[in-house]
Amino acid sequence: MHQPLPIASDAEPPSSAGGVSLRERQARERAFHDRWAAEVDAAELDPIRRAFCPTTPETTFALRALGDLGGRRLLDLGCGSGETTTWFALQGATVDAIDISPGMIEVARTLARRLGVEDRITFHVAPGEALPFADATFDAVFGHDCLHHMDLDRARDEARRVLKPGCRAVFAEPLGHNPLINYFRDISPRTRTPDEVPLRFADFRRLRQGFRSLRHREFQFATLGLFLWFFAVERSDPNRVRYWKKIIVEAERYRPAFLALDWIDRAMLAVVPAAGRLCRMTVIVIER
Repeated sequence: MHQPLPIASDAEPPSSAGGVSLRERQARERAFHDRWAAEVDAAELDPIRRAFCPTTPETTFALRALGDLGGRRLLDLGCGSGETTTWFALQGATVDAIDISPGMIEVARTLARRLGVEDRITFHVAPGEALPFADATFDAVFGHDCLHHMDLDRARDEARRVLKPGCRAVFAEPLGHNPLINYFRDISPRTRTPDEVPLRFADFRRLRQGFRSLRHREFQFATLGLFLWFFAVERSDPNRVRYWKKIIVEAERYRPAFLALDWIDRAMLAVVPAAGRLCRMTVIVIER
């Protein structure tokens, strides 16, 4: 039941931007995340803490947007180390967890076994652009930091195909408008893959195609002040330290400052919603 499936095969797709084919891009994504998985200690992962971490309000919002998960079948797309996967299982969902990285799948499997929910989860190794499931299989689809690693149109079409009519997909994704964030991305190539493309607001129209509705909400603008603190004061090398991870691991240390900055964000976005373009993260809720 829990043996990983082979990478889904399909005809060689057209080249993507930069002349890199989808197959080449997927191979590089798999290799990068396999190396990352080798650095992850599943014993240190805490799905409940991650779900309600005070310094990642976008994650909490995205998980709550799924609604009650009891008795539902859910796809965790690009499950990574499995923190959301196991959280879904702990909420009573039956979960299919899929990732292109065999290494990440093994980390997720180890975490599920430690928390006693492995029997509620089926793990798959496959790309998000070629899902090994029948049409209208899932009551919900979830992805965190996954779409920007994929061919967006193919991933959208596959998510729509496997989602039951009337059901919902929720994605938390990075945005690519803010020049400061893009500067940090440019100087930290070792902590990101060469082919990932953060979303832009224009991509919402693409994601909406074939779905009944799409809504989005942005997070983390003023809170980026903490990233500047990491860089300028703590001298944390962004090529060695993943700032987004540091803010989770050390959440209690930075919680007071983060909550104050997050209050500024919420007030600003309530008055000027268009300022969401400058935020680091967006949560997208699409209905089939």
